[in-house]
Amino acid sequence: MYKRILVPLDGSKNSLRALDKAIELAKQCKATVIGLHVITTVGLFTAVHAVKIPEDEWSKKIKSFMNTASQKSKKNQVSFEATVIPGNNAGYDIVLFGNGKRNNIDLIMIGARGVSFAREIFLGSTSHFVLHKSKVPVTIVK
Repeated sequence: MYKRILVPLDGSKNSLRALDKAIELAKQCKATVIGLHVITTVGLFTAVHAVKIPEDEWSKKIKSFMNTASQKSKKNQVSFEATVIPGNNAGYDIVLFGNGKRNNIDLIMIGARGVSFAREIFLGSTSHFVLHKSKVPVTIVK
């Protein structure tokens, strides 16, 4: 069934809620959870190459929530891989990573804040974008 479950993580309670659900599923399927964070302040077209950013270059905040994710996974005996990539638009970069053949992603499990319809029109919704553009199945956790 699922062997590699991608969970976009930004340290928010919504992304950590998605992580909890991914860990539950991964435990049942003996799958690996891939925690992905996209640093969107680095400029245009950097995600095209999706070069992983080495851990020693992560900010304290990123290290903190990736460590939390790793500890939760370990506590549940689930394999966890932390990945941080540069990008320009989180939704686009999550889809690009999830659709990448070399990443072998079977499912994207993403948290949603549940913004209002009006706010979504003006600001967009990362989870909505991922749902409609991903080639792999997507589960949205609210």
